[in-house]
Amino acid sequence: MGLSLAVYAPAGAAQTVGIGLAQANNCVACHRVDDTEGRKRLGPDFEVVAKRYQGNAAAISHLATKIRNGSRGAWGAVPMPAQSHVSQEGAELLAAWVLSLAGDASVGSGPNLDDSSSPALQPQGSNNQ
Repeated sequence: MGLSLAVYAPAGAAQTVGIGLAQANNCVACHRVDDTEGRKRLGPDFEVVAKRYQGNAAAISHLATKIRNGSRGAWGAVPMPAQSHVSQEGAELLAAWVLSLAGDASVGSGPNLDDSSSPALQPQGSNNQ
């Protein structure tokens, strides 16, 4: 059930949805998209994560699990806390977007991510419907 932003949404729309989802879930508090966004933050840049997992067929599921359950030791001493407020589908969409930053459009397939009314694109507990 791999998800890919690039397959179902135009590149610009996919990136807008992806960064919007990352902002809505406060991912950007600890992560930058890439090194053009000012000073380094606590976590790795999304682009660096994308390059590490580029071509890995299990990457969406793996990263979605790390998003929801947290992670320790993968990127240094600072752990990533669990983001349990992010739904499983939302975590998979975030992971697919992050992976799209490596330029590998062949990662998985999935729903049309151009539909910003999708519940997966809203933070859990949000009343934006």
